[in-house]
Amino acid sequence: MNEIIFFGRNKYPILIKNKPDKITKPIQFKFENENENENEKQIKQISTGKFSTIFLFKNGKAIEYLNEKDSNQNPEKIQIEENIQKVTVGVQNEAILTIKGNVFAKGKDINTNNPKEFINISSLIEDTNDRIIQNIVSGAYSIYLLTSNQNAYGIGSNQYGQLGFDSETLEETEKPILMMKNVSKIFSGNCSHFVFLLNSNQELFGCGYNYSGQLGLGESRKELEIQKLTKIQNIPKGEIIDIQCGNSFLIMLIENEDENPKRKLYSCGHYDSNGLGQNKNTNEFTEIKSSLFENDYIFDFSVGNGHTLILTYNSKLIGFGINYFGQLGTGDTYIQSIPIQIELPKLRFNEDISNYHVLCGYYRSFLYYSPPSFSNLEEDLIKIFERKEFCDISFKTENEEIIEAHKLILKYRLNQDENQIEKLQEIISKKSIKESNQIFEMIYSNRIINPKLYSEIKEIINSNEKIEETMKRIYLNENENEKDFIIERKEKQYKFPKLILIMRSELYRGMFLSVTNDTSNKVTDYSELSNKSFQIFEYWIYSNQIKNEIQITQEIIDEIQIGIDYFQLNETNPNLFDLLINKFNN
Repeated sequence: MNEIIFFGRNKYPILIKNKPDKITKPIQFKFENENENENEKQIKQISTGKFSTIFLFKNGKAIEYLNEKDSNQNPEKIQIEENIQKVTVGVQNEAILTIKGNVFAKGKDINTNNPKEFINISSLIEDTNDRIIQNIVSGAYSIYLLTSNQNAYGIGSNQYGQLGFDSETLEETEKPILMMKNVSKIFSGNCSHFVFLLNSNQELFGCGYNYSGQLGLGESRKELEIQKLTKIQNIPKGEIIDIQCGNSFLIMLIENEDENPKRKLYSCGHYDSNGLGQNKNTNEFTEIKSSLFENDYIFDFSVGNGHTLILTYNSKLIGFGINYFGQLGTGDTYIQSIPIQIELPKLRFNEDISNYHVLCGYYRSFLYYSPPSFSNLEEDLIKIFERKEFCDISFKTENEEIIEAHKLILKYRLNQDENQIEKLQEIISKKSIKESNQIFEMIYSNRIINPKLYSEIKEIINSNEKIEETMKRIYLNENENEKDFIIERKEKQYKFPKLILIMRSELYRGMFLSVTNDTSNKVTDYSELSNKSFQIFEYWIYSNQIKNEIQITQEIIDEIQIGIDYFQLNETNPNLFDLLINKFNN
């Protein structure tokens, strides 16, 4: 059963039948026909705007509640054949990102002729190499795309320059246009006419509506519209974790390891009837201070049209701002200009509050439970393996460092353990700046790569009912020694993450998925391979490739064939032997 808490405007659309238009206290949200179709699946994400709300489930399907004249207000399935991994909703536009990296969107600023029809907007990008999308973000009437090549595109309204171009010459566009290259993150809001882009050097740029100074440019920049991307100065010291944009203000979350608390909130813009958390306007980043979270850890927050919600480690839900429709959940409709704690109903999973998420829509709010899932394990794996730049970096380093880096990256991607990044940083601290940046870019990127490998991993996972249990046992077990497998050759031992071997070998797959763990760390003699052959095998295990600079001989092919037969590697795709033969023939 899904656990979703709802409060705020219950109209346009009606989300809970037989309830008032204003729900001022948090209540349990339940789908109609809970046990039918996709509604029984676990929630992955919710996105809500002014006139619609989309629920995305763990199985990659989604339903939407629309502001329709139909009095029944029944949700509709989104009819997209590909599995969906993210949804985003603005005022009059919606966009969905699929696992394959395609973006389908609808809205009058996206498709004038048929605003209710989803169209593939990623396919409209002129540069065909830029059509795999990594992330999507909605503005009020614009949609922003971040490609796998780290380029930012915008589509929709440019009325205030929120696409980074002169609005007199480009008022709107129904085709994505390139805004900036070398972008790591995009920040906007479902009711915002401004946007921020963060590049890989942690430099922040912004453009769009600035009538309340919400872009944080200070007294020297009071233009109502900033129509070109402008570098934002005087940002608080630390790492930008997130920026959430409202109608005329923003909230920024900064993490600084040298301060206590290490995470702080800053706001900028207009305070009157808005969720600024301050009693005055500010066009510079100003810390939001409150005894409610001064000694707590903020791990999630959200901003709507004019209200803000914060979720802390100590299970506190804190809010401030507009409350006309009860969207703060305080039991009344009074504006709260400073932070106030919100009383919540008893949560079924309150012992694990870190798996909850807060969401502010235009006039409504959600708190929902979405635990980490292993059902989409292949999504995480394909973002790690078979990345050429990662393999090139890895095999310039010592072998033990390679394995340790892989292991830590796996833990970070699968368990979202941010503490592992610090350890990884220690490992690569002796490497060049260029290598370090490339490794971290790989960790944070979500590129979709190698469809053949994707199919291979998916088939492996789907073919064994015990895969989730096994993955949890291997990668969430506190005993580090149980996560690796040792291959011994010529009196030297090499550690391989078990997950890699499960992907590659029928022999290891059967071994690790066994109900007994007696052989989980069995040492295997691999001494029949020469150094060069073992180097080929090691590189292929990680990358599914053969190193270009290695010269293939008939002797190497014969040696590798012995290993392929013993470890049952013939079913892999691409096949190692086929790769060797092709390279030998060429």
